[in-house]
Amino acid sequence: MKFQFPKGFYWGAATSAHQVEGGNHNDWSEWEKENAERLAKEAEKKFSHLKNWQEIKEQAQNPQNYISGRACDHYNRFEEDFDIAKSLSHNVHRFSIEWSRIEPEEGKFNEIEIEHYRNVIKALRGRDIEPFVTLWHWTIPIWMRDKGGVINKYFPNYFSRYAERMAQELPDVKFWITLNEPTAVISMAYGIGEWPPQRRNPLAALKVYKTLARSHNDAFKKIHTVSPKANVGFVNILSFIEPYKKNSILDKLTARITKYFSNEKFLNLTKWNHDFLAVDYYFHNRLQFPGKMKNENKKVSDMGWELYPEGIYYVLKDLKKCEKPIYITENGLADAGDIHREWFIKETLKNVYKAIQEGVDVRGYFYWSLLDNFEWDKGFWPRFGLVEIDYKTMERKIRPSAYEYAKIIKNNGF
Repeated sequence: MKFQFPKGFYWGAATSAHQVEGGNHNDWSEWEKENAERLAKEAEKKFSHLKNWQEIKEQAQNPQNYISGRACDHYNRFEEDFDIAKSLSHNVHRFSIEWSRIEPEEGKFNEIEIEHYRNVIKALRGRDIEPFVTLWHWTIPIWMRDKGGVINKYFPNYFSRYAERMAQELPDVKFWITLNEPTAVISMAYGIGEWPPQRRNPLAALKVYKTLARSHNDAFKKIHTVSPKANVGFVNILSFIEPYKKNSILDKLTARITKYFSNEKFLNLTKWNHDFLAVDYYFHNRLQFPGKMKNENKKVSDMGWELYPEGIYYVLKDLKKCEKPIYITENGLADAGDIHREWFIKETLKNVYKAIQEGVDVRGYFYWSLLDNFEWDKGFWPRFGLVEIDYKTMERKIRPSAYEYAKIIKNNGF
């Protein structure tokens, strides 16, 4: 069967500043230094169940693994990395601007760093690659952290001021993403309490929903005031959620409540202030009351995440009612051996194609990630990249699956 995608479809990959640039000084870089020893000690308890534990054990138990440091040195090597993306036929690239570089002190904007991101955009455009620019991929400046971060009721004022400034300085950007996966931060920082500021508090979590939604809404309006023709959205991480037993009222209720808080609530709070919908898809959750995961896990990534590409079809079909263009802004897997990646990309795209055939307006697909990178509280051992990074030498090596993805792009299908 031939899977032919619509004319003008965007194909590419994504990165985020803190995970690839190196040399960042923000709330996360400070948190890493304070928690590296603890994370290394907890590694066996957290990861020894993984099939690749013996391969990752030494790295996972080394505190240095949890310090982002120079990461992939993408800040200095972005031209080289975009040459690779171009060689793989990518026509779009999603990256994030590091707010802590732009506004290292409250109200003081760094012209040198603004120029850096101008050069990043220029480098992409020079290679006929369309930039999708994310303004917030979880990290915040130290001064903002000291004011309470995303829970501060004035956070939307600070964030929208930064968003407005970026729109003024980078007027040729067509696609702006305000926030990346707000519900991931709400869950991990304020629900489970594993990410900074590690404040496990349901009331705080509910407050952050509202604060971040207001941040998006305010930034949406400010960007449009500066650039009326810009396309502005936020990235929603959407899971395919279903009850373990279809005939169990309790399982159905568990799935319904989970779906509301993870997939729907934030979208509702943003009051349709988006020109497009951006979807990150990684997870399938088959839930048994009161919230036990009952996935089959026939295939899993190096991180133990179930590989369930068919779930994206149901996520996309759910969004059809919104009648907005949709971009899949992240989708990928940790796979150091490059065993499942080609299969995973193709199976995912088959399901995306199926949704398009049924009238869902999907206009682009970004694999996560262009490069291996720093995976937050897991460190460097998870390998998501189309491009392998040797963290000692910084050598880039294109994985076989990246070439297979390039063939799909060249043919606009497979």
